[in-house]
Amino acid sequence: MMLTTNKKVMDKAYKKKYAVGAFNTNNMEITQSIIRAAVAEKSPVIISTSEGAIDYARIDYLKALIETASDASVPVTMHLDHGKSMKYVRMCVKAGYTSVMLDGSHLPYEENVSITRKVVKVCKPKGISVEGELGTIGGTEDKVSARKIIYTEVADAVDFVAKTGVDSLAVAIGTSHGAYKFAGKAKLDIKRLADINKALKMPLVLHGASGIPQDVVRMAKKYGAKLGHPHGVPDSQIRTAVKHGVAKVNLDSDIRLAFDAGVRQVIMEKPSVFDPRKILGPARDLMETVVRKRMRVLGSSGRA
Repeated sequence: MMLTTNKKVMDKAYKKKYAVGAFNTNNMEITQSIIRAAVAEKSPVIISTSEGAIDYARIDYLKALIETASDASVPVTMHLDHGKSMKYVRMCVKAGYTSVMLDGSHLPYEENVSITRKVVKVCKPKGISVEGELGTIGGTEDKVSARKIIYTEVADAVDFVAKTGVDSLAVAIGTSHGAYKFAGKAKLDIKRLADINKALKMPLVLHGASGIPQDVVRMAKKYGAKLGHPHGVPDSQIRTAVKHGVAKVNLDSDIRLAFDAGVRQVIMEKPSVFDPRKILGPARDLMETVVRKRMRVLGSSGRA
């Protein structure tokens, strides 16, 4: 199956009221875990790379991995996550990415509109879908950092979409990046989300929505991880958000925690092992299990 675009998989998800997971990758094992999970769940999947991943692994390596994954029997997209500049957007367009996100949320409103509109003009003629972001979510992950949440306003969202022509919009309703989202129960502003959805009637995106599987956290701690008390967004909140227009959910911390736990277990329990395949293989299997669980929560299983 050829690579597809975020627009195609998200338009369908929005209409049928489920969401497609956008899972960040940095290497082969993560990519394999994502695509294995998608095939097992018969789910469409968005494989994302951040600017940090591109700097770490090189765009040609990432492209080769994701294009190989696209031979699977499910729809797969190759997406730039949190692109901050035209430099990375143009790099991804040249490399054959099928979707990009321009994150101008850190800029003054008119500058965000201006640069996002430029990205749309570059990408739309090539059939590349574009995601914009309005408002900021808290926390830190990769190159993305914000001290506080600036909630998306309905009127601004309508104006932004009209002026830029984006295919989807990432909104800020109370989530945050990283593993330490909440001290307790999540308090997403579902009323705000419902109002934005009613006004736009287009696919919306939720960033910073990892669930933070507590069984994986306990496993990592058992083998020496100093994680404190990470908390994610409860499954019930994600399901409610999907009912109100969220058609793409970004997930990264879940995978990172699973990778860490899997590697730590092998190193601690089998210190004589030095074959990287035997060290990374169990981590890959655990990541696959975590990704499959997230797909079920999003309702994308069986939708391919």
